[in-house]
Amino acid sequence: MATPAADTILDEMFSRPSDEGVSLAFVARRGGEQIAERFGVQAENEFEPETEITEDSTLLSWSMAKSVTHAAIGILVADGLLDVDAPAPVRQWVGTAKGAITTLQLLEMRSGLRFVEDYVDGEASHCLEMLFGGTDPSFAHYAAAQPLVAEPGREFNYSSGTTNILCRIIGDIVSGSPGGEPADRRSVVDEFLRTRLFEPAGMTSAVAKFDDAGDFIGSSYVYATAGDFARFGELYLYDGVADGGNGERVLPVGWTDHARERTGHDDVSGLDFGRHWWMWPAFPGSFAASGYEGQVVAVFPDRDLVLVHLGKTDIAHASGLRMRLARLAETL
Repeated sequence: MATPAADTILDEMFSRPSDEGVSLAFVARRGGEQIAERFGVQAENEFEPETEITEDSTLLSWSMAKSVTHAAIGILVADGLLDVDAPAPVRQWVGTAKGAITTLQLLEMRSGLRFVEDYVDGEASHCLEMLFGGTDPSFAHYAAAQPLVAEPGREFNYSSGTTNILCRIIGDIVSGSPGGEPADRRSVVDEFLRTRLFEPAGMTSAVAKFDDAGDFIGSSYVYATAGDFARFGELYLYDGVADGGNGERVLPVGWTDHARERTGHDDVSGLDFGRHWWMWPAFPGSFAASGYEGQVVAVFPDRDLVLVHLGKTDIAHASGLRMRLARLAETL
């Protein structure tokens, strides 16, 4: 169980003034065992009443889903169905300059495609237009149609659209062809994620969401319990082997190192970007799935530790949340 020092930090985190953020769930796992947990209360909103969060509550990943997309790509690589170094198999790019963009460049957010990742200004944001604007039933088609504004591989540009292009590639491979009936496409991709990733990893609560074209919205939408998000982190902690490193190999050998090879940097957060995972420079070798408003799955290989935080923390207080999580990593 948690140490007294960890309990003190968790007390601070879960009793923050609401203007600093709300913590809904925290889980820590070491060596395949849960060593600490804490749950909060979801305030009443226009959609639902006040809700007490428990170990069985499924919560939204936001961009932590991008790291789930990296895992799905890894499974296809292990199956010999996808070469990440080859030009990305995107049908609408054939015969154009975009046809030179590789799957690896998509994983590194270095496609060269224009995409404004803004979560506030709806008029400027490609992300909000893609997810909520109703412009295109296929989020991947919307993103892939954006103009090429830089040489592929040259510039890092964090983009939810890029991830959804990868998700259409996943859908094309798993379903056997581009396009097709959205309901059929959704069904086969949902089964792929469930039987090849979620269930082997022990993520029995995990549910992926899909766009109207039948593709996984891997930029933003996986629901799972905090414990199951921690099991996802453990999958990477043990280089793709489930059940604390004693179970089934789910991801190819070396896919953890693939995820945490530095390819970009975010000046606002101070974090480095790998391949659909982030790294904390303060903890060399560590890496994290990170989502909007403080969703975090942080993996610390040298400590044999995974931390999960779910809640709602504004970007202005994100550094304070990371500082508390760093203290917990040291304490636990």
